[in-house]
Amino acid sequence: MLTFTLGTFAIALNHLLLISALALATFVGWRVAKRGGDNPESALFSLFLLGMLAARIAFVALYWSHYRNDPWQIIDLRDGGFLAWPGVIVLLLAALYRGWRRPALRRPLGFGVVSGVAFWLLATLSLNIYEQGTRLPDISLRNAAGETIKLSEYQGGPLVINLWATWCPPCRREMPVLENAQQQRPDLTFLFVNQAESMQSVATFLETQGLSLNNVLFDRRGRLGQAVGSMALPTTLFYSPDGRLLTSHLGELSNASLARALETFDTSPSSPNQAVAPANSARKLPCPASATC
Repeated sequence: MLTFTLGTFAIALNHLLLISALALATFVGWRVAKRGGDNPESALFSLFLLGMLAARIAFVALYWSHYRNDPWQIIDLRDGGFLAWPGVIVLLLAALYRGWRRPALRRPLGFGVVSGVAFWLLATLSLNIYEQGTRLPDISLRNAAGETIKLSEYQGGPLVINLWATWCPPCRREMPVLENAQQQRPDLTFLFVNQAESMQSVATFLETQGLSLNNVLFDRRGRLGQAVGSMALPTTLFYSPDGRLLTSHLGELSNASLARALETFDTSPSSPNQAVAPANSARKLPCPASATC
């Protein structure tokens, strides 16, 4: 399961774990403060923001080549571009400084920070172990020619699967990023699995947007999203050649966040496993009847 869903509301599990860690730290700090000391609620929240800022700055610095031509993307946090460890280190150092400056805050803040960080580390580790034990679902989809094809036929090389829809604004924004990656990385197979839309509407969208995509598949009932436990769009999944889920990304991808996700693949030229798509599926969508191609 990659998302927590309640009705029409869906949130990525890693985001939920982060919020839960802050809530736990606040509760523990408050309980300890009742026995003596200052309430650390405001201090914990400011430390949380500081840690997130440090994590973002570290990510931008590491992937600066993807931001330098469009600096406005630095403040666009929708790509989920954060490096966790720099954020945790800055948070811990700032907590030590706060405790040193305010003795009455020291004990409640310390217990709160330790409990929150420990919970986040253990929960994130458990989620990663669970994800990496997930296999490529053995389900059948339709390709652009209307033929039935099994996902398992794409095993044998690194695989990137993007779940998307034309009505989804983040999906539309990230599509040129994925199109460029598909062109630049022939060693990977990209599958664009549309969720619950007709071939005609998807073909019209791709034509009007000037997008050229290979391996567009159709999931009329949203079975793939249900199988991987993600009801949020867009969702991008990264599978190893033997069909193991390496990592996932919920939400919009930028050039930088996609570059980070693709680092999970071993794509050395000497690798014997290369992605080979079925011959009848690596086709672009046919032009709509009303269009001239």
